[in-house]
Amino acid sequence: MRIVVARCSVDYAGRLTAHLPEADRVLMVKADGSVLVHADGGSYKPLNWMSPPCRLVESSEEGLAAVWVVENKAGETLTIRIVEIHHDAQHDLGVDPGLVKDGVEAHLQALLAERVETFGEGWRLVRREFPTAIGPVDLMCRDGDGRAVAVEIKRRGEIDGVEQLTRYLELLNRDPVLAPVSGVFAAQEIKPQARVLAEDRGIRCVVVDYDALRGIEGDGMRLF
Repeated sequence: MRIVVARCSVDYAGRLTAHLPEADRVLMVKADGSVLVHADGGSYKPLNWMSPPCRLVESSEEGLAAVWVVENKAGETLTIRIVEIHHDAQHDLGVDPGLVKDGVEAHLQALLAERVETFGEGWRLVRREFPTAIGPVDLMCRDGDGRAVAVEIKRRGEIDGVEQLTRYLELLNRDPVLAPVSGVFAAQEIKPQARVLAEDRGIRCVVVDYDALRGIEGDGMRLF
């Protein structure tokens, strides 16, 4: 991973255009090829980014320390004009073991993988832990009409989980073999704010009954 702290401006051109005026920011170039632009605020989410596969070309321009042009296969570009570099370092982080889910969440994933028809008639499992460049999708399925559906499973459904699934869907829908890919956000409990955000993004919310999935008498699954 390359981490650069620099004063820069950023321009995105693609499905729309966006401009970040000159300011001090953190630029990250990951081993998977993704490029992210972070500010010293706004929590974990980057101000702008380019997901792999993409290509970074670094060049020089009079009056600037460097110019980065990042382009993906769809022709979208992220142009970063670096005025001054405060820090530039590279680190080999090695292979990450990935997120270890807590017992209930991991068991929920296993149970739902065995019972994907819970989401609808005719559903079938394609793969658990479906790999993407930014992490594995809990379940990749096909619905009764054969359409691809990515399922993210949480013990407690909050906004972070919806954001995570949104990033997966954005990446998966760039694959012409899979697209269109819809999303399902499944949890034992889904917070109201998370539900509003999910539904606004076209993601279906499903509240699951853990005991019912284990064969213990309960209220069953409620669909919203």
